[in-house]
Amino acid sequence: MGTREEVTGMGLETLELVVRQLRWEARDVVSVRLEDADGETLPGWTPGAHIDLHLANGLIRQYSLCGDPADKTGYRIAVHLAPASRGGSRYVHENLRPGQPITISLPRNNFEMLDAPNYLFLAGGIGITPLLGMIGEAQRRGADWELHYGGRTRAALAFLDELRPHGERVHILSEDREGRLDLPGLLGESRSSTLVYSCGPEGMLTAVEQFGSAWPEGTVRLERFAPTTRSTPDDAAGEQPVRVVCRRSGVTATAAPGCSILDTLEDAGVEVPSSCREGICGSCETTVLQGIPDHRDDVLSSAEQAAGKTMMICVSRALTDELVLDL
Repeated sequence: MGTREEVTGMGLETLELVVRQLRWEARDVVSVRLEDADGETLPGWTPGAHIDLHLANGLIRQYSLCGDPADKTGYRIAVHLAPASRGGSRYVHENLRPGQPITISLPRNNFEMLDAPNYLFLAGGIGITPLLGMIGEAQRRGADWELHYGGRTRAALAFLDELRPHGERVHILSEDREGRLDLPGLLGESRSSTLVYSCGPEGMLTAVEQFGSAWPEGTVRLERFAPTTRSTPDDAAGEQPVRVVCRRSGVTATAAPGCSILDTLEDAGVEVPSSCREGICGSCETTVLQGIPDHRDDVLSSAEQAAGKTMMICVSRALTDELVLDL
């Protein structure tokens, strides 16, 4: 097994792997296969899971696993070269090469595929990646499913060869030929015993939320690759200081306006697992013992946020003057 260790100051267990293969899957989309240097088996994962890549330029980026969960010899991700890349996708495309070592996190899943008789998969662009494993799992379960997959051009749509054997279950649309996905038609009326899984650009996901608002709670499930505006406030206007009590460690600290609870606790010497620091990866999820969180993440469902049992302390704050956390 590849070397496991804790990332200093993050509390996240990692693996040391090597880049085994890179392959073009579409225009500006490259898949990367990662394996153990000695050929040992890797920890298992379930459809919807992702890993963090710890890149040599100091960045940490999350990518969905898009291979076969039954394949324990390697992990596959796919990376789209973003036009306005902040350094992550550009580094992968320009610097990763076969044989290079790379540090990754263990797989974790914030986009779990629940059991259902029917699935409606909606993908936009590189958002196809977490859905590939789900399609295979739906096949294995004998569930009924359909995929609607759209992008700007057909040349930019990845994994079409893998999807082709599924025939009429798969509906491919490119904006320059057929137009955009018909989300109002697909989501206008809720379907009995159907779960919706969607991943893609923010504009598409906002539309899925809008047109799927009449579906029963929890049946329309989204995964975002970037935080929404609610998890990245422009300033600290209107924020109040939050007194944070860490029950297990005995540490108490005050998160000032404009300073996250995560940063505050790290400054106070409390080690908390963290990665994205944007409210999208779920690694800093923390149990709330007392107080009411002000949720600003893109991981928890509305029902989970309403329950207030956990929170993502990298972006969320509090509606009460004090929070007591299980840290």
